[in-house]
Amino acid sequence: MFNSNKTDKTVSTTTNNTSPAVNIISEGTKLKGNLNAQNDVRIGGIIEGEALSKGKLIITEKGKVIGNISSADADIAGRVEGEVKVHNKLVLRQDAVIDGNIYTKTLVVEEGAQINGSCRMGEGTTKLSQSSDADFEKGTKLKVSGS
Repeated sequence: MFNSNKTDKTVSTTTNNTSPAVNIISEGTKLKGNLNAQNDVRIGGIIEGEALSKGKLIITEKGKVIGNISSADADIAGRVEGEVKVHNKLVLRQDAVIDGNIYTKTLVVEEGAQINGSCRMGEGTTKLSQSSDADFEKGTKLKVSGS
């Protein structure tokens, strides 16, 4: 009647600790402060501060970053008011507006994109993927206006 050999049928409570492949700042979202991501980032809203990603940084047509950006790869259709550092390939779509200097290995510019600053290209312009996490965090200092 009472079986002492019952198997335990409890549900495992362990969770998968893997991060999502893409972080999203949606349209209508405004972030004041620095964004520091280990994975890809898609920005459709506004960031007032620096945006750093060890993955790909995507800024949509409605997206805007007021501050420096740094990433392994980038695809920009929106606006950046600050320095752009991309270790590999930077793509500027036709609606992109960059108000600052660009440092990248490879640059693709669609007709209509605007660059209001200088551009440096080639090997060694940025070393984001070679930096340690401590170096990565040091690069997130907020840009001070008016200095």
